[in-house]
Amino acid sequence: MLSRRLKYLPYLLVSLVAVSLATLAIAYNSIRAVVIPSPAMDTAMTANQGKQTAVFAGGCFWSMEAIFEDLKGVSDVVSGFSGGSAATAHYDQVSTGKTRHAEAVKITYDPAQISYGQLLKVYFSVAHDPTQVNRQGPDIGPQYRSAIFFANDEQKRVAQAYIDQLNRSKVFDAAIATQLAPFDTFYAAEDYHQNFIARNPNYPYVILHDMPKLNQLHQHFADLLKDSAVAKRN
Repeated sequence: MLSRRLKYLPYLLVSLVAVSLATLAIAYNSIRAVVIPSPAMDTAMTANQGKQTAVFAGGCFWSMEAIFEDLKGVSDVVSGFSGGSAATAHYDQVSTGKTRHAEAVKITYDPAQISYGQLLKVYFSVAHDPTQVNRQGPDIGPQYRSAIFFANDEQKRVAQAYIDQLNRSKVFDAAIATQLAPFDTFYAAEDYHQNFIARNPNYPYVILHDMPKLNQLHQHFADLLKDSAVAKRN
């Protein structure tokens, strides 16, 4: 067990490394940022529908949660699992890649303030790389697949039309690998995964892989951000 005098040295070293990683990650990510067109087909922005939900999967749910929480009209984002059964909806089991689950986020939003298509634009452009198959960066396995779990026929039509549009426009170097699947059940992940980035901003994985995505969000989608999200970053 470290003494009181020595225990601060590792913290200092980790902090210095974290700052260096953040600088490198921001520079690297800004080079490979992809600007994509807005969806030609979208849902109507109306107050008559009440709150809606969207469920997206695209790699580790930590960054997905933080990204969508910053968007106006979004009232709640939960990290969890979709695509498998309740019996195996536990992080240790999902991490084996054998449960059929995908790490996903359940987004509750107001369609009068933000449309499903706008959520999809953020999802495809900064939340993850939709061309990767059963992986996302360093995270490998079907639990990290790119998938949209549509709640109704309208979400399915808008998502499929957008995928087709992006493939035709060839803004990505490869075809989009995102799967479309009907939404069945969403299982919330363990408490320690919720709001992970907000509670662990200096975690090395967060600095290297997640913060660059948040920087891209604020750079390319300033018009979609909550005032509180802008203030938090300034």
